[in-house]
Amino acid sequence: MKALWNNQVIAESDQTIVIENNHYFPVDSVNKVFLNESDTHTICPWKGKASYYNLEVDGKQNPDAAWYYPEPKDAAAQIKGYIAFWKGVKVTA
Repeated sequence: MKALWNNQVIAESDQTIVIENNHYFPVDSVNKVFLNESDTHTICPWKGKASYYNLEVDGKQNPDAAWYYPEPKDAAAQIKGYIAFWKGVKVTA
């Protein structure tokens, strides 16, 4: 699977985990040069507190386009160390 935005490969892995139709990529498969920490946090009742990254590619910004669970609840423990994408990031095989 690949995560693409603004003509760049943001992440690529054959070891994604699919939860609620979202592909979670192992953190080591993500090109961190495109990620900037965001102050945004949300709560999922069964996964826990999510943190976000802003994407920046070739001067273009995509706020809060990636998210992860630093300390997921037990029900979602398998996605610790994984990052998912949305907001126009195309995830394809």
